[in-house]
Formats: sequence, structure tokens, C-alpha cells
Amino acid sequence: MLEVDGVIATIRLHRPDAGNAIDVALAEALLAAVEKCGADAAVRSVILTGAGRMFCAGGDVQAFAAAGDAVGALIGRITSPLHRAIGQLAALSKSIVTAVNGAAAGAGLGLAMLGDVAIAGRSAKFAAGYVELGFTPDAGVSWLLPRLVGLREAQRLLFEGKRINADEAVRIGLISSVVRDDELMKSARIIAERLSQGAAAHPPALHRCRILARCHEARRQRDADARGLTPLIWFHISPYDTFDLDMDQRLDLDLKEAA
Repeated sequence: MLEVDGVIATIRLHRPDAGNAIDVALAEALLAAVEKCGADAAVRSVILTGAGRMFCAGGDVQAFAAAGDAVGALIGRITSPLHRAIGQLAALSKSIVTAVNGAAAGAGLGLAMLGDVAIAGRSAKFAAGYVELGFTPDAGVSWLLPRLVGLREAQRLLFEGKRINADEAVRIGLISSVVRDDELMKSARIIAERLSQGAAAHPPALHRCRILARCHEARRQRDADARGLTPLIWFHISPYDTFDLDMDQRLDLDLKEAA
């Protein structure tokens, strides 16, 4: 799942036979890979992509259906490491490039949006897919999506269950650019290498820029999620589209260090 080549680490979601749908094992493997990247001082940029024909189909809904009354506990076991991984990726002092191959839905949409640069192959498709299944968003979607595309586009994607292609994703600001499918990883590598040069020269500045660009509204969104999500969901788990990072405190510390 994790490959390191020089200053570039590639994390590849690896359940290709299941569309890289996130189960407990995949969530835990993602967290372990992210922790290794964070601990490796030689790594300056991280590429996140999927194995096979899809980037990530979201949560493993087949496992949810099979879990019966234990579905709440199962989702908690998945979302706990998944959200820790997302939180750590968001806070890394390394640049993140997401390379979206094929479909990105549900939590996969959240992972796709997480990149400082998000590129997609021509065949990529994007969907939220929560309401149709009786869920509310996870994986940071409720925070990232309206920030990237605006409230009205976010509502359209969340409420209507609309599936969009890569060109429309670029048009609305969901991703940065589109390339040919056979050039996706090469393009991601070029971008990651370019970003890593800035990280090498001024790593504290990169870290501050990432926090400033992403996190100044995280506290307000986290509180709103905590108030609003629990009554809506049909099983009892703790609110699960939240960043448990105290990002506002991280931002304050970074600003004090920069002063």
C-alpha cells in the first residue's frame, strides 16, 4: 500500500476487487501508511491513489448490510482509523497530491478532495452517494465540498445524488486538472516532485500554508457536525464527519511561531 521512491511516497488504496471500498483492514492500513509518511523526514510529498480501475467506492456498503444490528459498531471501527488518517494527512508538513483513477464516491470523494493538488484521469467520476443510502457525509466531505465548490454546487451533489465527470469536476473547482488516464501517475509524480522542492527549501512555511489554506473554519464545522449529525443517523455512533485535530489550536501555534 505504501511505496517510497526518493522524496515521494505513494499510498495506494488496495482492494481492487471491491473498488477499493473501505473496510476495517483498509482504513487501518491507510492510517499506518500515513503515520509512516509523517515519521519519514526524507518524504516531502505524498501521492494518494487507488489500485485497479477505481479510486475508491466509499465505505463497504455490502459489509454494512451484512452486519445487521452491529452496523453502528462496524462503522465506528472503520471511521475511527479513517478519520485519524484523514486528519493526519491534512496536518502533514508535506504536500499531498491526489491522483483519481476511475470512480470516487462517498468517503472516496473526501479522500480525492484532500489533495493540495487533485488531478484526475479522463475516465474519473465523482459522486457523494450518501443520501440515497440513508447516510450523512463522512471523511470530511461536509467540510471540504462546500469550501471547494460553493454551497449550491455542494447541495446539488449531496442532495440530488448527481454523478459528475472529470471535466465538470474541474469546472466547479472540485479538482485541479484532468489528464489522460495513461498519464495520470506520471503527471502526479511531476507535480509531487515540483511541490517537494518547495518543501525542501522551507518546510515550516509549507506546513503553515497548508494549515492556513484548509483549517481556519474547521472548529466551526466540527461543532456544527457534532450538533447536527447524531439525530439524523439511524444507528447510534459518535458524530463521524469531524476532524478531531484541534486544528484551530494548531493554527494558533503556527501563527505564533511565524510571528
